[in-house]
Amino acid sequence: MGNQRVAIVTGSGRGLGAATALRLARDGATVVVNDLSEENAKNIASQIQALGAETLISTHDVSNHTAANNLVNEVKAKFGRVDILVNNAGITRDSMLHKLTQEKWDEVIRVNLTGPFNMGQACAKLMMEQKYGRIVNLASVAWLGNIGQTNYSASKAGVVGMTRTWALELARYGITANAIAPGLIESVLTQQIPAEVKEKFVQKIPLKRIGRPEEIAGLVAYLVSDDASYITGQCIQIDGGLSTGISAG
Repeated sequence: MGNQRVAIVTGSGRGLGAATALRLARDGATVVVNDLSEENAKNIASQIQALGAETLISTHDVSNHTAANNLVNEVKAKFGRVDILVNNAGITRDSMLHKLTQEKWDEVIRVNLTGPFNMGQACAKLMMEQKYGRIVNLASVAWLGNIGQTNYSASKAGVVGMTRTWALELARYGITANAIAPGLIESVLTQQIPAEVKEKFVQKIPLKRIGRPEEIAGLVAYLVSDDASYITGQCIQIDGGLSTGISAG
């Protein structure tokens, strides 16, 4: 990746987003760290600067249309371009269908689906002018369906559909769009799962382990590289084989 590449990674103050931001910085990109937590964003930005890469901190709430556009305009003003967008920011508000509140539905759809749409639209306009761009949207194996996750599964299935549509619309401008669907990955969220529940889940994974954030970051880095310039419209499951075949329960 050339030193001129400018990347925006949403929700990059911790977890998968942080690992991705650091990986892209190591690969030579200028990385915009976007997170609602300024403290977390500053922490990752300082690690990026320690690598000798340029960075910008953003606390814009990208699920807000105006805020997302303001972010992209600021990045354009400072760096002149946006080459890479990684839509990583996401939340869960799990509940069984009959108990799912309107608030929990609206919040997850707003953050997980409207957010990526807002950023994708704002960045695509700039990338179309540039005749170059790489968009990677973080979905989840839950897009295939998961008990207690009506809102989350719907949002992630929406992300996959949106990604495929962008791939078709933007190909003529030299822009690729792909989705990544992680399975169980080591994170703040998975650390909160009781040990016995986690172990039960790990037994369902053919590779018998939880994935690492760096493994997701590696796939993002590949998809935004020149090596992946002929890959677009794909949703790549990275889940240790969890979504492969028929589950025995």
